[in-house]
Amino acid sequence: MAFEVGKTEHNIVMKTKPVDELKARAQQHFVDSIATKQLGAQTLPSEIARAILLITQSIEAGGKIMACGNGGSAADAQHFAAELMGRFERERRELAALALTTDSSILTAIGNDYSYEDVFSKQVRGIGRPGDVLIAISTSGNSKNVIKAIEAAKKIGIHIVAMTGNGGMSNLYLLILISLGKIQISFLPRHSTMIQTPLLLRVSNNLD
Repeated sequence: MAFEVGKTEHNIVMKTKPVDELKARAQQHFVDSIATKQLGAQTLPSEIARAILLITQSIEAGGKIMACGNGGSAADAQHFAAELMGRFERERRELAALALTTDSSILTAIGNDYSYEDVFSKQVRGIGRPGDVLIAISTSGNSKNVIKAIEAAKKIGIHIVAMTGNGGMSNLYLLILISLGKIQISFLPRHSTMIQTPLLLRVSNNLD
């Protein structure tokens, strides 16, 4: 650490203390993140395996994968769809997938003419078909537009894979609920990749 000329030893101590506190907080974030991954390793593999089979079977039968979420979860939805449509770790055919978060004209038209709560559900009803899969992502588990998309999908016969935390969505009677339970909300977005990676890897390996 560089110090300005003329500063006293007291000033140096005062400058060093915040750095030590920040280092301790950063270290604790790593510790907490490891604990979250360990929790996931114990509780999630069964649901992830079921999701892999469901997605694979849907695509093999001519279905498609739709994904939705808000904010960081919207980015996760787009990443998931992009990896299926493009490639993930190896060359294979394109897989039918799209994120319901990307068309600004659709999102703003529905949000303006109806409600922001309807921006995903109307798309699900418009393009969804029985046997498709909806990947519904909500950090809190309480996103109204995601929940309405789930409800619309269930009525059509679309399979649902929900990714959430905080104990959300447990009352929706979902076929597959991938949830890290009641943990600190800020940890959930950063662990979405931990959940998506085995999904993408195994689906890619299952489909040529």
